[in-house]
Amino acid sequence: MMGLSPLELGVVAGVVVLLFGVKRLPELGSGLGQGISNFRKAFREGSAIDVTPQEAEKKLEAEKLNLSTEKSAKENSKENNVPT
Repeated sequence: MMGLSPLELGVVAGVVVLLFGVKRLPELGSGLGQGISNFRKAFREGSAIDVTPQEAEKKLEAEKLNLSTEKSAKENSKENNVPT
């Protein structure tokens, strides 16, 4: 397996410092750490997080009710011979 030698790690660290600057490195490190910890937390919780919007669920239920009431109204009118 190919690993990184100390020279390669130094080159990568130098490029990172050149790209982001010394002042932003602590911000990047803390942001990366928070992201990893949030990912682990979410992974441990599993399906405990419900991401389904409540409004969408309510609309679906309302549409199902409308369809069922319209269907029953049509069936009732057919039984009573009432034109719709």
